[in-house]
Amino acid sequence: MTLIINNEIVSRILTMRDTIDALEQAYADLALGEAVCRPRIDIRIPSPDPQKNYQWGTMEGGSTRGYFAIRMKSDMIYETTYNGARTQEKYCVEPGTFCGLILLTSIVNGEPLAFVNDGVLQHMRVGADGGIGVKYMSNPDAEVIGMLGSGGMARTHMQSFTLVRNVRKLKVFSPTPANREAFAAEMRALYGIEVETCDAPEKVYRGAHVVAALTDSAVPVLDGACLEPGQHIVNIGGTGVPDAASMARVDRYLRFGNAPGPVGRPEMAVDDEYIAYEARADRPKFGDGKRKRGHGAMLPDRMVTLADIFAGRPGRTSADQITWSERGNLQGAQFFAVAGRVYELARAQGLGHEVPTAWFLQDVRN
Repeated sequence: MTLIINNEIVSRILTMRDTIDALEQAYADLALGEAVCRPRIDIRIPSPDPQKNYQWGTMEGGSTRGYFAIRMKSDMIYETTYNGARTQEKYCVEPGTFCGLILLTSIVNGEPLAFVNDGVLQHMRVGADGGIGVKYMSNPDAEVIGMLGSGGMARTHMQSFTLVRNVRKLKVFSPTPANREAFAAEMRALYGIEVETCDAPEKVYRGAHVVAALTDSAVPVLDGACLEPGQHIVNIGGTGVPDAASMARVDRYLRFGNAPGPVGRPEMAVDDEYIAYEARADRPKFGDGKRKRGHGAMLPDRMVTLADIFAGRPGRTSADQITWSERGNLQGAQFFAVAGRVYELARAQGLGHEVPTAWFLQDVRN
């Protein structure tokens, strides 16, 4: 039987520890050549509404450990202004609903094992990446988090940060006072830590050891002029990279790694976060369509990879260095690793909706 695993089940069974462990194993397997993945590929088509475009996105990968997965997303993309900030929004069918699925298969016999909603898993895998970066690049005694944002990504990043560091205090800013106050109360209750709400973004940086920008802003929200020596940066949203002033101050950059090129065609390897194909490519697009390709490896003279760290080379080389970490274009590896773990947990606990595997098979050779 093939399992249908929805977000409610994922939220019940998948812990942040599970997620971090699964991802670190996948990244190690990639470094050893035991796993493979490709960058995310988007296809964009203008919709009848000139302010929106349709976007289909996929990423995929698998490992000799037993699983292959492809993540698929079907979105309507547009931009809007909220509290003076330009944000990217999306939906499927109507605002408030989304379509993202992970198809998990077996590399042993090709069997379709599960279809998994990607919403909760998506937040968990991004939060886990933030924690992995903090684990390897922040100072070991980092205990104060400065956070820009108070939404879902902020919550999963706090889960991961508290697993890899002894967090004593959180400082948080978001544009809506009620949201940041509610988030602060939730974090105090969950982690028993001191939480300070800030009424201006620059206050978040003061005395923080980790600065995390976790927003859906369409423009960078970090401010490099506010960074202090020894801080580690995590950046989600915006253009995918910190602002130019922050980049100029980064001393050491952890890029987890790059997806390999095709067999026999190393020249086709790309380090782009995603590659896009567009209908009416000469016409303006909205949302991600502003960027034809995701950024590739940055700061080559300051870069270190997880493969380097796993081989014993240092990430941070002094306590005063400002560091930054990001995944690279390894998204495809994340979904077989984490969805595989979700599948194992669901099977063990008798959860998920079973449908006949025969529905997905046929006796006509394709």
